[in-house]
Amino acid sequence: MDLHLKIIGSFFIVLALIHIIFPKYFNWKAELRSLSLMNRQMMVIHTIFIALVVFLMGLLCITSSQELIETALGKKIILGLGVFWTTRLVIQFFGYSSELWKGKIFETLIHLVFSLFWLYTSIIFWFIYFS
Repeated sequence: MDLHLKIIGSFFIVLALIHIIFPKYFNWKAELRSLSLMNRQMMVIHTIFIALVVFLMGLLCITSSQELIETALGKKIILGLGVFWTTRLVIQFFGYSSELWKGKIFETLIHLVFSLFWLYTSIIFWFIYFS
């Protein structure tokens, strides 16, 4: 399980760093122009904090995998991570419209890759928690 947590942690760090390209890739300068200043800034700032939290989860999984597996506090943290990422897996299918990816090769591939990653992550966290 130690290796699985390190793999997950590495992916979390990569995912967090990918957030850097969101504003340009999703054309936020034009797309968010119609929003109020408050909503524009909330979108950007919340994205930064989501990336930071995902990055810190990654560091935790890489640097403290044994503690997460073997200690009571680690198991509680793993429970929280299991709930969080399982919820994220459900949102992948019920929070986003399939219109965003159906019939689009790249978007469908990304949808599939992330669905499988959330599933893998959830399974590992739940397995650790219940073992």
